[in-house]
Amino acid sequence: MAMQESGEMYLETIYILSKKSSCVRGIDVGEYMGYSKPSVSRAVSLLKKEGLVRIDDSGYIKLTETGEEKARSIYERHVIFTRLLMKLGVDEKTAADDACRIEHYISDTSFAAIKAHMKKYDSDME
Repeated sequence: MAMQESGEMYLETIYILSKKSSCVRGIDVGEYMGYSKPSVSRAVSLLKKEGLVRIDDSGYIKLTETGEEKARSIYERHVIFTRLLMKLGVDEKTAADDACRIEHYISDTSFAAIKAHMKKYDSDME
């Protein structure tokens, strides 16, 4: 079953925060996303049921192997689309905002083609 956009946003946020610190708390996710503690708790509970995150003994949110793989894929899409739009002349904020929308809806086939094109023609992608 395909994950909803909101679940993908939470996974991506946990991934980003886990790259900055090994201790990601629900409050950190809420602050980063601008969401309330109950919203974060519900989302994390759903991600846990899907086997994408776990909560350790100290209450920190950890991505499972599957969760990290999914989150890394979402984040990669975000980075590539942001970079592509900026290369086309879009300002960084708009490019990042638009990339965030695109990353959740584009097919794997189209993304793979865009990624291959970027690697072929963009020396920054090497």
